Amino acid sequence: FHFKDSLAEDLQSADLVISHAGAGSCLETLEKGKPLIVVINDKLMDNHQLELAKQLHRDGYVLYCNCSTLVETLQSMDLSALKPFPPGQPEKFASFLDKVLGLQ
Repeated sequence: FHFKDSLAEDLQSADLVISHAGAGSCLETLEKGKPLIVVINDKLMDNHQLELAKQLHRDGYVLYCNCSTLVETLQSMDLSALKPFPPGQPEKFASFLDKVLGLQ
C-alpha cells in the first residue's frame, strides 16, 4: 500500500491480514476480528515487535513468522486454532486511574 489515512475499509473486507508486528496494526486488526499473521523484522534493535508477536501468539490470538518463514507459515496455518480477541474495557482503566489519583 501507499500511505493511506485509514485501513479500516481494507481490514473490514479482508479474510486474512498479514502485517508487521506494530502494536497499532496488531490491535486494530484483532479488534476487527480478523485472523492475523504478523511478520517480525529480525533487524530491529531491542525488538519489541518480536516480544508483542510472541505474547499474542502465546495467548492464541495470532500466528507469527519472519520473512523467510512466511510461505511455510501460510502453507501450514490453522486459522481455526486462533482465539477471538476480547473487546477492550476502557472503563476499567478509567476506574483504576480514578483510584490511583484519589478521584473515587
